[in-house]
Amino acid sequence: MKIVTICGAGIGSSAILKVNAERVLARLGIEANVVAADLASLATVAADAQVILTSPEFVEAIGKTFADVVVVENYFDTTELTEKLQRSLG
Repeated sequence: MKIVTICGAGIGSSAILKVNAERVLARLGIEANVVAADLASLATVAADAQVILTSPEFVEAIGKTFADVVVVENYFDTTELTEKLQRSLG
């Protein structure tokens, strides 16, 4: 499974979200390749992703995708991230 975290530049908030997503997935016992990316490389990086994690301001820029787009309000709230990943991954 591939999960992509998105932000404007691909280094700041997407990296934080990547680390927290990896922690949550480990606690849930779910194996996934989590990749941080910027909007410019989204089409290439997320082409085979099952889930895209992002903040509300980037949802519209993501456009059409087969991945489940999950909006995360607080990148540091692992409870929110856990609930949303569980809902997305079933």
